[in-house]
Amino acid sequence: MRVAVIGTGLIGGSVGLAARRRLGAEVRGVGPEAERAVEHGAADVACASIAEALDGAEIAFVATPLGMLARTVAEVLAAAGPDCVVTDVGSTKTAIVAAADDDPRFVGGHPLAGGEAAGVEHARADLFEGAVWYLTPGPSTTGVLFERLHRALVALGARPAAIDPDVHDRLMAAVSHLPHVIANVLVAQAFRAVDDGETLPATGPGFRDATRIAGANPPLWADILIANREALVAQIDEAVARLGEVRAALAAGDRDTVLRLQAAAHEERRALLETHLAGGPERELRVAVPNRPGVIAEIALKLGRAGINISDMALAPSPDDTQGEVTLWVAEADAERASAMLADR
Repeated sequence: MRVAVIGTGLIGGSVGLAARRRLGAEVRGVGPEAERAVEHGAADVACASIAEALDGAEIAFVATPLGMLARTVAEVLAAAGPDCVVTDVGSTKTAIVAAADDDPRFVGGHPLAGGEAAGVEHARADLFEGAVWYLTPGPSTTGVLFERLHRALVALGARPAAIDPDVHDRLMAAVSHLPHVIANVLVAQAFRAVDDGETLPATGPGFRDATRIAGANPPLWADILIANREALVAQIDEAVARLGEVRAALAAGDRDTVLRLQAAAHEERRALLETHLAGGPERELRVAVPNRPGVIAEIALKLGRAGINISDMALAPSPDDTQGEVTLWVAEADAERASAMLADR
């Protein structure tokens, strides 16, 4: 297998390392760090152009900085061959998917992995081990190409999960982007709580945990927050409303409301953590599908919206190529629900 990596920094370099070690792939890198990627074992060849990197590639990962990701995806699609699946690693998806213009070869992606240090020298082959890797297939996505990408990501150690682009951006605004904004606010507020001439107070573990991400990689996070600004503004508005509820209860000395809000947060946090528990037995499901664009994406998104993750999949076309059989593997606990949903479609 030949893999193209466009942008060989931390994420692209980690893709290259994992693809070489786990897929036995030949990796062609392009970008400012491509030569260093070869030195660090994250690429076999440093290419001078996107077209050179894409020559013969079966999968292309676009891992450039977020600010240039959309136009790079469009450029890669223009140069990629008809049998090359193109994906990206951006932390926002709506604008990237729009730039792909419903190309059947494109599947948006976002691995929930990374690090505070940038650069290919910090890349790791195990960076994606056990990490959720969101995929945003479109209505025209080619099933064979989606399966190829899905299986490759599983081989890299990731857990692919299909999701709609707008849902992805709303969730990321709530669980990733808003926490960064709030951490910044907490640090600024604590710093300004000290009067002139006073010594900064010692901070406890709670404050350190809540503000660990404050000020992280300013250029990167400025781009991320701006790129997802519509979804993030909506989450900030909701957070302000919830803070207003707490403020009103405190001002009134309403212990019952404060207790209720604290208890609700305890239960909701437990429920959120439980959704990330993985492992356990799996069951194989088979479903016959017509041979038409987007049918595999439709199945993946339908199960993804229901919180059912596909751990692996395989396609088997019929001899006349008019239909095929999709084999899916899902958690045993989700199998009956998944089977009923597939039967309904």
